[in-house]
Amino acid sequence: MNQPDELLCFPAIVSAIEVISGKWSYSVISQLCQGTQRFNQLRRNLPGISIKSLTDTLRHLENRGIISRKVVSTVPVTVEYALTESGRAFNEVLVRMRDWGVTWGRYNLAED
Repeated sequence: MNQPDELLCFPAIVSAIEVISGKWSYSVISQLCQGTQRFNQLRRNLPGISIKSLTDTLRHLENRGIISRKVVSTVPVTVEYALTESGRAFNEVLVRMRDWGVTWGRYNLAED
């Protein structure tokens, strides 16, 4: 890539990295790839996450259009989270990152 191409790509790459910049973002996206979940379902499926961290991560991903939040008028109120079209597409990015990590990441450090 030459200098102008790199300058054009940089903002797009930063935007993609910002999606998973939080400690729990990848884990939440992975859980929601399995389908719509409620807050407490996510909390149970993500051992070690605090309520605050889960809340912050869900807001972060919702603000970036990766997940949707749906309030269901039940007693008590139920809130459901799901991946948006953008979130489902972002999962492909995560799969590619995993593949890179397996091929070139820590898994291969022993070979160097």
